[in-house]
Amino acid sequence: MLHIVNKSPFDTGSLASVLRVAKKDGGAVLLIEDGVYAAVKSSATEASLKAAGMPVYVLQADADARGLQSKLMEGVNMVVYGGFVDLVAGHDNVQSWL
Repeated sequence: MLHIVNKSPFDTGSLASVLRVAKKDGGAVLLIEDGVYAAVKSSATEASLKAAGMPVYVLQADADARGLQSKLMEGVNMVVYGGFVDLVAGHDNVQSWL
């Protein structure tokens, strides 16, 4: 399952919920909009994302818009809009978390 998170982990508990659920389904996480703040190096969420042991993707346009591209943690996969579409098409199920 592809889990899409668009809210900052510092504003909502969506990412924490995703990480609990996604561990069980072997899913991947795509961070978009303010969700990209979760992938910042040395943030409070970096350890949780790494411990989840699943692929983490960040929409490049959203990271760029927030000036975060050079501040992202290691192991994060940057995708452009075409990559976003490929991720959605490549997963049987997609869940957007609000």
